[in-house]
Amino acid sequence: MAEVHATRRARLRERCAAAGQGAALITLPANVRYLTGCAPPGAALLVGPGPQDLLVHLRPPPDDPRQDPHPDDLEATVLPSPDGDAAVAAADLARERHADGLAVEEHHLTVARHRALRSVTSGIPLTDLASAVEQLRLVKDEHEIAALRIAAEIADQALGELLESILVGRTERHLALELERRLVDHGADGPAFPTSVGTGPHSGTARHVPSDRRVEEGDFLTVRLGATYRGYRCEVGRTFVIGTAPAAWQIELYEQVFDAQRAAREALAPGVACRDVDRASREPLTAAGHAEGLAPWSGHGVGLEIDEDPQLSPAAMGKLDACVPVTVEPGVHLPGRGGVRIDDTLVVRPLADGGPELLTITTKELLAL
Repeated sequence: MAEVHATRRARLRERCAAAGQGAALITLPANVRYLTGCAPPGAALLVGPGPQDLLVHLRPPPDDPRQDPHPDDLEATVLPSPDGDAAVAAADLARERHADGLAVEEHHLTVARHRALRSVTSGIPLTDLASAVEQLRLVKDEHEIAALRIAAEIADQALGELLESILVGRTERHLALELERRLVDHGADGPAFPTSVGTGPHSGTARHVPSDRRVEEGDFLTVRLGATYRGYRCEVGRTFVIGTAPAAWQIELYEQVFDAQRAAREALAPGVACRDVDRASREPLTAAGHAEGLAPWSGHGVGLEIDEDPQLSPAAMGKLDACVPVTVEPGVHLPGRGGVRIDDTLVVRPLADGGPELLTITTKELLAL
């Protein structure tokens, strides 16, 4: 993997050179990790000038077997004071190395931090690197997809074990905490995002924060969770009925959301416009009378962050590429009654390779638990 990270940094150097940028300062943790294999807290990466890139951090990184060793062309230095700023120190080193320009991630810098960088780079023009690294991250290699597969397996395992336990009488908060513990028990670095568990009238809400409401017979139960493995994050969401056979309205609503999710999954292919995937998900629910209250998106990219490009929304620009992992996550919430969410993580693949690869395989049957 050390060679993989060196190659990624070489690609960034090429982009910077084409844009007339002599060096790049990377501060977004996910981007630092993508380019080096590790991201100690507060770290900053200086790519160029000169043959050796430089990783600056506040303390030595932990001895973690999940992180890759530094490649030979990456120099690492630890700031002498924990109160220092790695980005400012790296920018100062860029000046010492006679960089003729420094591109920075303005979308990740505060105004105060940007001013601090200017104060140590007098005479060196600062330009915006924008989302250059995020664009490199968009298409995943097989090492990254393998990590996402393992993350998905862990999330499926944790969810499957929960479904085998007694749920009635337990609180949403308790179930969410148990799921996160199970993720770690199965080898996750941790949850990919705060686990959401919604019951009864809370079910189907896109970003519900678990409460002390207890699970009751006849409830819809929606669960949305994800695992992080070696920094890579996945997402899975499912809806179940508690205790009894589902009511007619629950079956109807579930089938509507299921049809929307299937349509979006089947639309995933290289060259398809992101907004067309969103339309495939949205149209069945709109036809069923649920246009009002639908989320502004129907999915998004995943990787080192849980919400990456591409976005699957009505206003999304661009088209899908092969080897891009995305979520497909339609949902409907009926105020006062509850609702349905079905979330999967998939990898876009050509039809010749079997079409989209489903990573999260927990059953989508409407089970009565």
